[in-house]
Amino acid sequence: MGTLGFVILFGLLGGIAVGLQGPLSSLMSQKIGTLESVFYIHLGGTLAALIPLIFYGGRNLSRWREVPWYALGAGVLGLVVIAGMSYMVPRVGVAPAVVLIVAGQLLVSVILDHYGLFGAHPRPFDITRALGLLLVFVGVWVTVK
Repeated sequence: MGTLGFVILFGLLGGIAVGLQGPLSSLMSQKIGTLESVFYIHLGGTLAALIPLIFYGGRNLSRWREVPWYALGAGVLGLVVIAGMSYMVPRVGVAPAVVLIVAGQLLVSVILDHYGLFGAHPRPFDITRALGLLLVFVGVWVTVK
């Protein structure tokens, strides 16, 4: 399988993970609460990441000081995603919750691309991208209503 095949595979796996993460985190949140579920979900993620780090030696862990300080906030953003999904799924369903998350991702991605922020390759916001975003937000409205 070529590079593009791996990109597609990992993209699909990531999408499947987001689709499953919402209902699973929501189920946990309904039983023990949102903050508690976010804690246990991240504890599970930490342990899952620790196993290959131990196996492969975690060669680059000591280089964390080379990362811009604001990039370390990615973990906090993960908390927001899980809390948001946990809150939305029982109220609007899995599909609308995922569509809202994806719409938010697309919105911020267009901004990051336009300005070339955080290492993104600059891509100007043009009429084609504006129409694409409009179509996505019409889809969000149809899915959520």
